Amino acid sequence: MSFIQYLLIGIVTFIAAIDQFDFLESLYQPIVMGPVVGAILGDVNTGLIVGGTYQLMTIGNMPVGGAQPPNAVIGGIMATVFACSLGIDTSAAVGLAVPFSLFGQYAVTITFTLMSPLMTKADAYAEKADTKGIAGLNYFAMGVLGLLFAVIVILGCIGGEALGNTLQSMAGNWFMGGLSAAGGMMRYVGFGILMKIMLSGDMWGIYFAGFAIAAVLSAAGLGGPALLLVAFVGIAIALYDYNTAVKIKNAGGNGGATDGI
Repeated sequence: MSFIQYLLIGIVTFIAAIDQFDFLESLYQPIVMGPVVGAILGDVNTGLIVGGTYQLMTIGNMPVGGAQPPNAVIGGIMATVFACSLGIDTSAAVGLAVPFSLFGQYAVTITFTLMSPLMTKADAYAEKADTKGIAGLNYFAMGVLGLLFAVIVILGCIGGEALGNTLQSMAGNWFMGGLSAAGGMMRYVGFGILMKIMLSGDMWGIYFAGFAIAAVLSAAGLGGPALLLVAFVGIAIALYDYNTAVKIKNAGGNGGATDGI
């Protein structure tokens, strides 16, 4: 990686860190950051694949109170860096990036802890109607978090290349094989967590039907376009079910419909 690539990745990470809690434009999502970092490293296709894989892994992650899950921003970016710069398997790159996502988790916790005592200062600014003071505190928090994320990613890129090359050269490549297996499982774990939270009991039949259709089409060699059409069919069924439930509710009945939450 060149100096310009390090610099661009640092800038992208800085922006994504701020977006996660302030801009809220979903720029920080791995599915968005993956292709962006891939473009910086000259491999948009791999970046998109890694970003999508990491998105599935983290789709069920959510903060509960002050507890933060492993950070998807740093994890997704580092997974893309490993896959594009080292040429390792996508699943292995995802598994290798998980420790870096924990560093992101620590950075968020440190920033929140640092800003907690400063909230009394914000209260004082509010009593004086000092909007510039309140804005300054917010900008300070953004800068701290963005800088921490950028430093972690740049250091990870510098040390991660050496780490990845060392792991790839290990006898029998057993370590990378283990990372590939772990990374391959994570996407299903993430989606499983989301389903456990969101899926309504009366929707299991539709889920299994869609899974069966997708499996049959994949086995028949009709992977990409056919699966996209199946997704459209699923959207149509979901819209129909939603509209039916709304009509029942507006008519004054419940019909046994639930939203799954």
